[in-house]
Amino acid sequence: MFEDGLVKMWVSFIGMGLMFFSVILTIFTKEKLSGVLRYILLTISFISIIIAGLIMLLVVFTGPVPE
Repeated sequence: MFEDGLVKMWVSFIGMGLMFFSVILTIFTKEKLSGVLRYILLTISFISIIIAGLIMLLVVFTGPVPE
């Protein structure tokens, strides 16, 4: 799937960025918000951590790139 090592690197950076975004969003939401907006943002955070996990699984299980 990933023939180029740089593409694989950028995809993994996107996954790590989504994880970071999810953690920051969760911390902010739990400390500062309440009501319906809190649950909407927590849902967005949960979806982003799921997507990030799938990206990481994809990157890890595609194996090394040929040189």
